[in-house]
Amino acid sequence: QVQLAESGGGLVQAGGSLRLSCAASISWFSINVMGWSRQAPGKQRELVAAITSDGVTNYADSVKGRFTISRDNAKNTIYLQMDSLKPEDTAVYYCRLDRGRAGVYWGQGTQVTVSS
Repeated sequence: QVQLAESGGGLVQAGGSLRLSCAASISWFSINVMGWSRQAPGKQRELVAAITSDGVTNYADSVKGRFTISRDNAKNTIYLQMDSLKPEDTAVYYCRLDRGRAGVYWGQGTQVTVSS
């Protein structure tokens, strides 16, 4: 059973920064893609950023230039550095792990709240 441990959410003022972490219970040898999605109240869950096993990154247009996804292979962990946060970034952020045909797994979610 794959487990994802998220941390790093919280309350921050607009313009501030937060860093999210997601540690996987399996190694990158068994992972295709890891990333972060978010869901704001009344809205659909949307992809924020992702990183492949080859290190290729992808970002939603709304966060390009402000968010950076990275990984620590030794710790099987990904990070999402969020800078210049805006109130519209407020959402529950979910870590997502894609193993291709072996399935997709989600973390429990961590709340990010940006005050204006």
